[in-house]
Amino acid sequence: MTTPPLVSPFGGQPPPPPQQQQQQQQQAAQAARDVNTASLCRIGQETVQDIVLRTMEIFQLLRNMQLPNGVTYNPNTHGDRLGKLQEHLRMLSVLFRKLRLVYDKCNENCAGMDTVPPEQLIPFVDDDSSKHEERSAGQSRPATEERREILEVNKLKQKNQQLKQIMDQLRNLIWEINSMLAVRS
Repeated sequence: MTTPPLVSPFGGQPPPPPQQQQQQQQQAAQAARDVNTASLCRIGQETVQDIVLRTMEIFQLLRNMQLPNGVTYNPNTHGDRLGKLQEHLRMLSVLFRKLRLVYDKCNENCAGMDTVPPEQLIPFVDDDSSKHEERSAGQSRPATEERREILEVNKLKQKNQQLKQIMDQLRNLIWEINSMLAVRS
C-alpha cells in the first residue's frame, strides 16, 4: 500500500483533506440554492425571449411546409422539416418548464416580502393623499422641497395671470368710461 504524494504531480498544493472538500461542496450547493432574485428574473426574461424565438421559428417552419393536397412533395424534405418542428416543440416545452421553475423560485424568494399595490406607486396629480403618502414614504428632502417650490411658483404664476386679466378689464372699463365722457362733452 502506498501513501498519497504530498505534492501534486503538477507542482501545485497538496489536495485538501476530505472534510474540507465536503465543506466546500456544501458551500457550493448552498450558493447554488441561494440564487439572487434579480438574477432569477434575468434568467426568466432570457427564457421568455427564447420561447418567443422558438415560437417564431415554429411558425416559420409551418409556413414553409407544404400541405398534403395532392401535390407531389419530397418525403426527405418533409421528414426533415417535421423533425425540426418536433425538436422545436420539445425545446419549447423544456423552456416552459424552466420558466415555471424560475417563476416558482421567484415567488418562493418573495413570499416574505411586503408587497405594495401598484396603484400606490403611481402618483396622481390631483390626489392630495398621494402627496402625503409620498412624503411619509421617506422621499428625499431636497426633491420634496424643490417640488414644493415649483408648486408655489406655479400658483404665483396663476395668481399673476388672474391679476393681469383683472387689470386689463379695469383698463378697458376706464377707457370706455373716458370715451363716453368725451362723447358727452
